[in-house]
Amino acid sequence: MKEPKVGKRISKFLTKHEIEHLRAACSSTMEKALIEFFYPTGCRIGGIAKRNREDIYFAGNSVIVLGKGDKEREVYFNIRCSILLKRYIDEREDMDPCLFITGRNSKKRMSIDTLRYVINRISKLAGINKTIHPHQLRHSYATYMVDNGATLEVIQNLIGNEKSETTRIYAHLSGKLRYDLYSKYF
Repeated sequence: MKEPKVGKRISKFLTKHEIEHLRAACSSTMEKALIEFFYPTGCRIGGIAKRNREDIYFAGNSVIVLGKGDKEREVYFNIRCSILLKRYIDEREDMDPCLFITGRNSKKRMSIDTLRYVINRISKLAGINKTIHPHQLRHSYATYMVDNGATLEVIQNLIGNEKSETTRIYAHLSGKLRYDLYSKYF
C-alpha cells in the first residue's frame, strides 16, 4: 500500500517591507553588512561563514563562494552591500582574515550558529512576528528576482542550484505579481 504524498509547502520568503524592517533594526555596522551580504547575494549560511576579507572583490562587487560539494561560483552584491562591507572592514581594529567575526574580546570567525543567532536577534528587534532564518533571505533573493522578471534559468545559475526543480522551490511569485499576472491573463 502506497503512502500518501506529502504536500509541498510554499517557501518562506520575506516581503520587501520585512527586509526593510530588518535593515532598520540593525544596530551596528557589522549587522548592517551581514544583512546586506545575505540578501543581495543569495548565499547559503555556510558560504558566508567561510568567507575571508580577501575573498571580496570590491571592484567587481563580487565574491567567490563555495557551494554544496565545494563547487566555486562567483556571486554578486549591490552598491549598498559594498559600502557597508567596506565600512565594517574599515572599522575593525583586528587583522583577522575572516570576513565576519564575533564582537567579543576573543574575536574569531562567526560560526553558523552565531550567524543564525544574529539574524534571529535582528528579526526580533525588527518586530517581525515570525521566526526568521538566514535561509529565508536566500528564498527572498530568488523571489525578488522572479518578481523583477528573471527567468528560473538565470536564478538557478546565480544561486548555484544544479537542478531547476530546486530553484522552483526557492523562487515563487509574490502575491501582488501573482495577482497582476492572473488579471492580465484571465
